[in-house]
Amino acid sequence: MICPYCDHNDDKVIDSRSSEGGRVIRRRRHCLICDKRFTTYERVDKAARLTVIKRDDTRQVFDPEKLMAGIEAACGKRPISADKKRGVVEAVEEEISRRYAREVPSRAIGELVMAKLRQLDPVVLIRYASEYYPGWSVEDIERQIEELTNQPPELENQQELF
Repeated sequence: MICPYCDHNDDKVIDSRSSEGGRVIRRRRHCLICDKRFTTYERVDKAARLTVIKRDDTRQVFDPEKLMAGIEAACGKRPISADKKRGVVEAVEEEISRRYAREVPSRAIGELVMAKLRQLDPVVLIRYASEYYPGWSVEDIERQIEELTNQPPELENQQELF
């Protein structure tokens, strides 16, 4: 692994631990040249095999960074932590990897993101949806707001009644 401080490739692993439920291995490394420590993460590259089918029927490799950029734009100055944004991206990435083998329609990704944002922050959901559905009218947005207002929030770790 190349050291981020001195750009040499001479290090040793001090500590390895699994994280994120065993999906990631966190390695603590020590550079033998500059004597600094740094952390690396090893994870299975699921997204490389996924292709997104865009609205105009073009295909593009799934890029979680693009998804994060869209979510960050929708969040704007809302008080949402980077961890929660990253959690939405990871949850969507995991879900589409589970549901689709090679190709995923962009509409399916957008709907998954909106479902996650509905739980996170309704303002962010409306911002994202208005960007994702450019043909939305004011009435469509009002209908979505009314639906959000009338629907009780889904709480984390809440069990189903029946």
